[in-house]
Amino acid sequence: MRVISYNLRKHRAATELAGLVAEHAPDILCLQECDTAALPDAIGGLSLVQATSGNRLGLALYLRSNTFRVEKVRTIGLKKSLHDRVLKPANERVLGARLQDIDTGHSLIVASFHAAPLTALNSLRRNQIRAALTELQSLGDSLPVLMVGDYNYPVFKESLGQSVRDQGYRLTLSDDRTYTRYRVFRGHYDFATSVGFDISNITTLPQGTSDHRPILITAEAA
Repeated sequence: MRVISYNLRKHRAATELAGLVAEHAPDILCLQECDTAALPDAIGGLSLVQATSGNRLGLALYLRSNTFRVEKVRTIGLKKSLHDRVLKPANERVLGARLQDIDTGHSLIVASFHAAPLTALNSLRRNQIRAALTELQSLGDSLPVLMVGDYNYPVFKESLGQSVRDQGYRLTLSDDRTYTRYRVFRGHYDFATSVGFDISNITTLPQGTSDHRPILITAEAA
């Protein structure tokens, strides 16, 4: 299974999506910071599963419909930061789907995630990540889970990794930094947390018009 995750930077990089899908042939596309009202129903053979509706800029998930069948979809709101309360940028920070592999009949869960911005504390983002992983289990207990997206967590990943491991999940970074716009903030922002998946690699793709670089996750349900 090949999954691309991309923060579109307020939808600016939306014009790149068709090219990314054509070049890298993902089975699933997870988006953050997209103008959900402006999204097409299909991108290069991938069909729109659902987009969040609580805010203009939100999350979206596309998949290859001849590979996966959608069984259930859920959007999840998480604990709000001060930034969220004042500016109200996003009520829904997780978009998850329970999918059935058409060839094998096995089910799995994939989610697009966008954590609170850097103005919030790391402790709040850890709370959001733990809550998101717990809530995704409501789509199917004991199923493999892959949550990808913008974690806004450039430093102190050791504590995040331990927190995720304590919950039974694994944190996997890509092979290069994903945010490069400001020198002081450069680092790995976009990565994956998972359980029940063997992740062979996560490749950081070339920079586009977004301040984030897209990542390509290659994974297989264990």
